[in-house]
Amino acid sequence: MTPEIFKYSLTIGYALFVLWLSWVGMRRTRDLKGFAIGNKDMSPYVIGFTLAASIASTATFVINPGFVYADGLSAFLHYGVSASLGICAAFVVLTRGFLRLGETHQALTIPEWIYHRYQSRELRLFFALINLLSITFVVLILVGCALLMTGLFPIDHKQALVVILLFVFAYVLMGGTYAHAYTNTLQGGMMLLIAIFLFADGFGFVDGGFIHSLQNVSENYAAVYNPESRLYFDFVSVFLSGFVVTFALMLQPHILTKVLYLRSERDIKKFIGTTVIVGFCFSLMLAIGFYARFAGLEIDNQDAVVREYLLFRFGDSAVGQYILTFIFLTLLAAGMSTLDGILVSLSAMVINDIATPLFGGIKNALLWSRILLVVVGVVALLLAWNPPALIGLFAQKGVYGLAAASAAPLLFGVLYQGQLPKSMIFLAAISGLVLHLILNLFLGVANPAVSATIAIGVSVALVSGSLIITRIKITSGS
Repeated sequence: MTPEIFKYSLTIGYALFVLWLSWVGMRRTRDLKGFAIGNKDMSPYVIGFTLAASIASTATFVINPGFVYADGLSAFLHYGVSASLGICAAFVVLTRGFLRLGETHQALTIPEWIYHRYQSRELRLFFALINLLSITFVVLILVGCALLMTGLFPIDHKQALVVILLFVFAYVLMGGTYAHAYTNTLQGGMMLLIAIFLFADGFGFVDGGFIHSLQNVSENYAAVYNPESRLYFDFVSVFLSGFVVTFALMLQPHILTKVLYLRSERDIKKFIGTTVIVGFCFSLMLAIGFYARFAGLEIDNQDAVVREYLLFRFGDSAVGQYILTFIFLTLLAAGMSTLDGILVSLSAMVINDIATPLFGGIKNALLWSRILLVVVGVVALLLAWNPPALIGLFAQKGVYGLAAASAAPLLFGVLYQGQLPKSMIFLAAISGLVLHLILNLFLGVANPAVSATIAIGVSVALVSGSLIITRIKITSGS
């Protein structure tokens, strides 16, 4: 079989298998609840694998290695070490409390969870609206997948965008959460194999030890804090912001909502353990940025580092062509594994938390959820048609804004058992979002993680201060 025939045969086989899994999922999806969070009959290992694949996605597998290529060890520590610790901390701290409250009120989405915790329709609507910022991450995934598609097939950027959207919609529209979970387990398995393989394969470019290879590029490239980088140059930008913002990102609807798939609290350890182990293996993909630099590649487009490295490494031999096909297909699967989760969450959220509260009960909610899913996809397609430079930073502006707004309300909602003033929660949310955008867009804080971390700190301080003042008043009064 020639490499060309193999390429098309493997792609068609993969597509058919994913569609079959989606059809199986469709048979188990009977209503909006089943579409959004399933029927609580999935293994915690499957859910953990699904979550790890959702977290990794195109950012880890395609876009973030470009930051490592450009900024060196400091970027790797930001995305690979501090971010991983943030993920672990978030699930250890939040999972049990979020599941308990979600179980009590049968919440389908984050905004609905907010409503039940704070008994505020206004907060629910506000969080539903700001969760639409997730569309910036959809744009990142589409652009990243298009970069891979153009490296694998003789098509241009715009054609690749259309093909990707049509395929993902075909299987998500049918099966919702079940299609998302089943296909993510398949895709996650492929991603795991490729991450480990590429990490091991690239060691051939390490000359005289890893640190020595970094120093051969430059002393600053090998520095924990890179003084030449405008993004990763001190403790806050490398470590603190990576930890804080990733902790907060675990509160995104397509991530934290996975907790609601679990049958009971007995499944939590299996779920978290699977997520952490698989997620660590996925983070090995960041080393591609180092390997591309060690190989002496000069790549102008930072977003295309992974594509160019793979074409350089495997594109010149017959055997390499077979390997390249499987790798590109797996990286496309990485993007789709997150794209489908975001689309499911957004479509369910628009119906459940915007349309229903505003317009009352909606007949055929499952059908409308699928229709709105298409609308979200079309908007994302238009934004990705002529993408901005450094798509990673573009996505971070929006998604980190969502994290900055959500962090305090969800964190205190889970960890604090008493009543919290609705006005203070709203103030914390809006201040987190607005401060992040002002710092990043107008006050010269180039790294969105840093602006979001400052905003989260202010937001958490507002709620903490309010609670302390309230307690002092109660104590004084007594």
